[in-house]
Amino acid sequence: MNLSSLKPAAGSVKGNKRIGRGTGSGRGGTSTRGHKGAQSRSGYSAKRSFEGGQMPLQRRVPKFGFNNINRVEYKALNLDAIQSLVEKTGSAVVDFEAMRSNGLASKKDLIKVLNRGEITSAVEVHAHGFSKSAIEAIEKAGGKAIKL
Repeated sequence: MNLSSLKPAAGSVKGNKRIGRGTGSGRGGTSTRGHKGAQSRSGYSAKRSFEGGQMPLQRRVPKFGFNNINRVEYKALNLDAIQSLVEKTGSAVVDFEAMRSNGLASKKDLIKVLNRGEITSAVEVHAHGFSKSAIEAIEKAGGKAIKL
């Protein structure tokens, strides 16, 4: 035995399909592409969503809704969350940086304070927006609502 006598196992290697080499080969004529139609032509490539001429899914499904590009999205922060933050830190001022450092807001959030829960401490709250009832509750407790 030497390198020149090595062969792959019988049946493990298939030959290439020789397409378009005359009718005697059995794969001449249309060269396994069938008769006519786009797929029989050279250069054919279907679009990703092409469904053979059937109305494609993205056109069958109805469109609805609308996204207003001018909408301003606020992150809601309630008075009970502010009260617990004041109790936790002991600070009389709750600003955006305090909210961020305590995990109540992220860098690009706009904060709106809403009136859920109670606030008992006199706190100066800095936020991008306030509900009317939240402003009343903060001022009633002796604090200030300052809009950024």
